[in-house]
Amino acid sequence: MTDAAQEPAQNPRRDWAWRRTDSPVGPLLLAATQRGLVQVAFHADERTTRRALARLEGIFGTAPGAEIPHLTLAAAELAAYFSGVATVFTVPLDWSLTSGFHARVLHALAAGVPYGSVVGYQDLADRVGEPGAARAVGAAMGANPLPVVVPCHRVVASDGGIGGFGGGLEAKRILLALEGVLPAPLF
Repeated sequence: MTDAAQEPAQNPRRDWAWRRTDSPVGPLLLAATQRGLVQVAFHADERTTRRALARLEGIFGTAPGAEIPHLTLAAAELAAYFSGVATVFTVPLDWSLTSGFHARVLHALAAGVPYGSVVGYQDLADRVGEPGAARAVGAAMGANPLPVVVPCHRVVASDGGIGGFGGGLEAKRILLALEGVLPAPLF
C-alpha cells in the first residue's frame, strides 16, 4: 500500500462500478469509471476487495454503482488473453489513479512493450528520459493500478532475473509463460 504522499490527487466525484473475475493467477478485482478501466487488483479475496473498494470510494467520492460497460469488455478481454486468444487489450483505460513519473513510465510500457516481449527496468527508465531511474521504474511497476492490461509483468531485471511483481512471482511466471517468454511450468 502506498503512503498518502504517493496517492494520486483527489479526483472529482464520479460514477464507478466493480466486479471480480477468475483467472489462472487467481481472482482479479476490476473497477471502471465511465472513462474506462481504472483498477485491476490481484488476490481479490474478501479482505483485499473490501480494502480496494474503500480506497476507490474515497477517491471517487461515491459508492460503486451499477455495471459499467467497460467492465464487461475488460472481463471478456482478460478471459481471451488468459485463454491465449488475445494479445492486445482495447478496453479504454482511466489513468486517474496514477500521475507524474509513474504515469509516464506506465504509458511508455503500455505503448512500447508488446505481447511476448520484455524490457528491463533501466531500458524503460531510458525510454522516459530518466536514465538514472531504474529503481523508480520498479516503484512505478509496483504502483501500477492496471496490471496485466498495462503489462508490468513484462519488466524484468537486467541481470536476467524476472524481477519483482505486485501479484507475486508465481503470477509473473505464469503471465510470461502464457506469452511465450518463459517455458510453461511443468506442474
